[in-house]
Amino acid sequence: MSSIDRSRPVGVKTYEVRTYGCQMNVHDSERLSGLLEEAGYVRAPEGSDGDADVVVFNTCAVRENADNRLYGNLGRLAPKKAARPGMQIAVGGCLAQKDRDTIVNRAPWVDVVFGTHNIGKLPVLLERARVQEEAQVEIAESLEAFPSTLPTRRESAYAAWVSISVGCNNTCTFCIVPALRGKEKDRRPGDILAEVEALVGEGVSEITLLGQNVNAYGSDIGDREAFSKLLRACGTVEGLERVRFTSPHPRDFTDDVIAAMAETPNVMPQLHMPLQSGSDTVLKAMRRSYRQERYLGIIEKVRAAIPHAAITTDIIVGFPGETEEDFEQTLHVVREARFAQAFTFQYSKRPGTPAATMENQIPKEVVQARYERLVALQEEISWEENKKQVGRTLELMVAEGEGRKDGATHRLSGRAPDNRLVHFTKPEQDVRPGDVVTVEVTYAAPHHLLAEGAVLDVCPTRAGDAWAKRNAAEAAKPAGVMLGLPTIGAPAPLPVATSGCGHA
Repeated sequence: MSSIDRSRPVGVKTYEVRTYGCQMNVHDSERLSGLLEEAGYVRAPEGSDGDADVVVFNTCAVRENADNRLYGNLGRLAPKKAARPGMQIAVGGCLAQKDRDTIVNRAPWVDVVFGTHNIGKLPVLLERARVQEEAQVEIAESLEAFPSTLPTRRESAYAAWVSISVGCNNTCTFCIVPALRGKEKDRRPGDILAEVEALVGEGVSEITLLGQNVNAYGSDIGDREAFSKLLRACGTVEGLERVRFTSPHPRDFTDDVIAAMAETPNVMPQLHMPLQSGSDTVLKAMRRSYRQERYLGIIEKVRAAIPHAAITTDIIVGFPGETEEDFEQTLHVVREARFAQAFTFQYSKRPGTPAATMENQIPKEVVQARYERLVALQEEISWEENKKQVGRTLELMVAEGEGRKDGATHRLSGRAPDNRLVHFTKPEQDVRPGDVVTVEVTYAAPHHLLAEGAVLDVCPTRAGDAWAKRNAAEAAKPAGVMLGLPTIGAPAPLPVATSGCGHA
């Protein structure tokens, strides 16, 4: 007989959402959490590890072993579900969109399978599965509701994702996302700005504009300069201190976007722009619509307009047919571009993509050796670029959960305007996530900076007030309850911060 869980309020059903994959999935998971909380569920305590009444897997299909990972996790939950009548398991996201009925066939203890286009149906499907006592599989072929119109449980009180488009019109041979997310669909600019203003009203001071191909925004509404106009419009939102966006595509990175970044004070000097390969031959095989010269030309223009911009990228090593000469071209671009960081990946087959069936698949040992050379080069460059930050005075937005060793080192962590992670000495006065501090950088490592001296200034913010307000509300609720049910109408105004902060 199982022991009674005394941490769960009587009559309250708990949920857990496990997220895999990209920022789009992270954003979708915030919506799934919001939907469940609106339906009366409360979030399971940290570390519950499958002990919730509802466990939701928000899956990714990008990696070849994604399905093995999912079925392994589902297998570990099977005995827990058998021992707990009423427990439900749901699988959504890209792998669910791709595999559909296969999931229930391989894991018949799953209650609900839903796709990328109908996440809003999750509570209804769970209830239907409970009443009918059989699995519910519902995969929509097109978007039913734009994700940002659904309830949300944001993970941060001071920073938020704002989806501006879903889907992708590109046909990269290594990527299955367009087949699962569909063609690009853009939100109306007025809807986006209304959400941004509402978030700022709740205390959010940083937003990240999100899209599968974020700077292609406007293709669905017939305006090639829509993205740069949106960036400039964000600059007019009072109280919005930081604007970021991810992930752009070099094909759509036009001069008007660079000008908007440089001329809009709250658009941060940071750019994440995937390279994938530095070889024109490989880029053609990948069906990427730019070449090395075009890519480096964009980098040069960005640096000319925004000298302190930190540029990061994605690179795939070992794409089918990649020769040593092709790989050397990638190393050449890395040396020329001098990325602050690079997210490097060894090519793995994505079932259902053209690249998976291409000839000249590269042996694993060759891919591994190239990968190690690339990582070593990028580590060297990252460290050199970070060393250039030593002696600079930076305004940091204090972050939550970014410094794993902060407790032991008596430090706090924050993000610089260019998104570099900085660990700084904890000041005597109270500092909350979302507040802004001014520090001087004293040391550089490849992946972070240190500010070991005294904090030069602490600026309480409305974002910090929002963090404190949320934590106080959570502390007053029963165990497992986080945000509770959303309310209708504009949020209550936050208290004015004791001092003003300039754009960070």
